[in-house]
Amino acid sequence: MLKAIGIVGSPRKGGNTEILVAHCLKAIAEEGIKTKLVSLAGKDIRGCIDCGYCFEHPGECSVKDDMQAVRAGMVAADVIIIGTPVYFGAATALVRGLMERAAFCERGGLAGKVGGPIVVARRAGQNFTFAEMNFWFYLNGITTPAGTYWNMAFGREKGEVAKDEEGMMTAWNFGKNCARVAKKLRE
Repeated sequence: MLKAIGIVGSPRKGGNTEILVAHCLKAIAEEGIKTKLVSLAGKDIRGCIDCGYCFEHPGECSVKDDMQAVRAGMVAADVIIIGTPVYFGAATALVRGLMERAAFCERGGLAGKVGGPIVVARRAGQNFTFAEMNFWFYLNGITTPAGTYWNMAFGREKGEVAKDEEGMMTAWNFGKNCARVAKKLRE
């Protein structure tokens, strides 16, 4: 059975990013793919320290924190969705740490998967964040299908994102497209 992981990179549980990623995963689940939502809230995920350990020990990292378990879920999944709120025009430190270390540890091991970013912003910065995260998916050989627009929505207070009808529909369509592409790649 195909599997999808939706990673919520917000330090705030139950917020707009989690709502949007969960919505996307629901669309994927409707297509018969097993889904799992992982929140990074409260987790200790640090950035890369450029020690070179992963080059000598592929798939491992010298930094001992919660990243290893999340990375294992990414490796096991066929579809990877990473969502982040926008803080100061960029993804959260949790997301950035996870992305840089997962890429170094896996060096090519994520290629052939399907997925992409989901971004939530109050007002601005989402385009830069969306591009930043898309580069990561591209560099890791992950096929990124389109939604009906860029995978972003607006909201500040908890729950506000649900009022962004276009953003919610885009996340839904992105999920459906991820499921379709993952199924085609499996054939």
